[in-house]
Amino acid sequence: MHKEFLMGNQAMALGALAAGVDVVAGYPGTPSTEILDTIAKRNPGDVYVEWSVNEKSALEVAAGASYAGARSLVTMKCVGLNVAADPLMSLEYIGVKGGMVIVVADDPGPISSQTEQDTRTFAQFSKVPCLDPSGVAEAYAMMGDAFELSEKYHTPVFLRPTTRVDHGYEAIDVADPDEYQATSPEGFVKDASRWVIFPRLSVRAHADIERRNAELSHELSGYARNRIDWERGHGDAAPKDDAAAMGARTSRKAIATHGINYTYVRDNLAEGECRVLRVATPFPFPDDLALDFLQGVDEVLCVEELDPVIERALVALAGRRHLDVAVRGKLTGDVKPSGENSVEYVGGVIDKFLGRGEGRAALAADPAVGAAEPPQLPVRPPVLCAGCPHRASFYAVKRAMRGKKTIFCGDIGCYTLGNAHPLDMCDTCLCMGAGINIAQGVGHVEPDTHCFAFVGDSTFFASGITGVVNAFYNQANMTLCVLDNATTAMTGHQPHPGTGWTAMGQKVTPVSIERVLRAIGLTTVETVDPLDLEATARTVARVDAEPGVKAIIFRSPCVFLYRPSAQSHVDPARCVGCQRCVKQLGCPALVPQADGRVAIDGSQCTGCTLCEQVCPTGAISGGVRV
Repeated sequence: MHKEFLMGNQAMALGALAAGVDVVAGYPGTPSTEILDTIAKRNPGDVYVEWSVNEKSALEVAAGASYAGARSLVTMKCVGLNVAADPLMSLEYIGVKGGMVIVVADDPGPISSQTEQDTRTFAQFSKVPCLDPSGVAEAYAMMGDAFELSEKYHTPVFLRPTTRVDHGYEAIDVADPDEYQATSPEGFVKDASRWVIFPRLSVRAHADIERRNAELSHELSGYARNRIDWERGHGDAAPKDDAAAMGARTSRKAIATHGINYTYVRDNLAEGECRVLRVATPFPFPDDLALDFLQGVDEVLCVEELDPVIERALVALAGRRHLDVAVRGKLTGDVKPSGENSVEYVGGVIDKFLGRGEGRAALAADPAVGAAEPPQLPVRPPVLCAGCPHRASFYAVKRAMRGKKTIFCGDIGCYTLGNAHPLDMCDTCLCMGAGINIAQGVGHVEPDTHCFAFVGDSTFFASGITGVVNAFYNQANMTLCVLDNATTAMTGHQPHPGTGWTAMGQKVTPVSIERVLRAIGLTTVETVDPLDLEATARTVARVDAEPGVKAIIFRSPCVFLYRPSAQSHVDPARCVGCQRCVKQLGCPALVPQADGRVAIDGSQCTGCTLCEQVCPTGAISGGVRV
């Protein structure tokens, strides 16, 4: 063993390697991305790692590896689980052979996601066991626990960190590479009665799952990471002396919590102030331990983020056992119903619950308040990077379509920022791949509207192709705009099928977007350099005028994939202060001066020449397009 200072995602990656993982598949998505990235970088050489085309494919690849007896890991963010739900629901009925862990990173806030969905609730729905780490060290340790649990009960297991665990840092003890567990997959054994899902199998499997989860509830009540703090004999948080134990045991109030909120609760309590139930396995719920916790308690405060999973479980348990306990939390209005918690907010909720004076209790009085007032800083909205080719693509389409009735359907990626002023080029954004189908729906209702759908190159492969097939098959009238910057930029420049590289650094034949579109049946497929504004705008106008489904591929690399050879500069003598470049492009490298003229921030300029092409007086020059 040795000590390393690790991000939570890095810790889970090393935990998987230490547990002897054989196959790793995932799709990049904040806050989960660094798990697979780290495994690829720290790979001892015998682990297969891939960025799959989407989460559904990743889960199915991992399932196949598990069928063959290998230990497999899947990584994704919370909304990725929606994509993987179809195979997941059936997989729980089929079961697994080799241990299979599904890391789903939830995002309270949300900080970088479309929704605040709670994987603990998804675990209940899918009947898949779920582990909920409270910190970096525990995330590392729980990875091994999850593999053991998976193999013992032949079920996939969720490991559900949240953003503050994923991106938190801690110095922890980790295994040396020569201590990694060795596995010897026996291979796939044919057995149609086990691996082929039919209604008869499902009926039997459902009953088995219910029996298994009831058994698991009993077993997990003894799991060391499910515990009652400040009660003698329970875990490493047992009180240091009998006085503390007596204080906690005689208190008529107690707190139940989970995940990162457990650390917030502990930070806000003196030793022995009241008992704390820490739920590390939200499903199956540790009923026996929870019943012990409820004995002699009049009130319980459930401190949770997102859904009231623990609160509902305790209410149901108290009701079944006819316990006279008031369970408080989100359902009673004592904890805010949504959003991310903080140490300060949890402190206010606890102050109010324990009657510890006014102090921070004011924070808990308003459910909308989640933290102390932020410092007064200038507003800086998200913006496309200086030199981003997506800015040029949006601007060219906007210029070509000026004066026409249009709808611009966006998607998930850097290009979602096209919705910001002054571009204003994202009228809708639902989920990955949705823009293509939404454009079709609008077109069926408003045939006189020029319908555009923007999708990135990575998203095109992940979830866009079926939408194009649907559009062509059903004879939609729309223009598909594929913004190809040769990477999955928003999550950290991961490769995808169009890049020609794999997660393991292997050079492979790239999948051609043009060939895919033509194979579907599209006859109009144009490829342009968006940084050539005039030519791109002409192409957009010409292609849009054609009937049916047509596509334009805007191809220019992400600015982080190359170094600029030259930068643009402004000639003050020729700049008239019209600020057209600023008002029409919104590039952060363009800086208005006190006299109304514009200067260029050399620390940001990439020399893309976009501002040079927009300037009406020729005051900007010097850039070189890639």
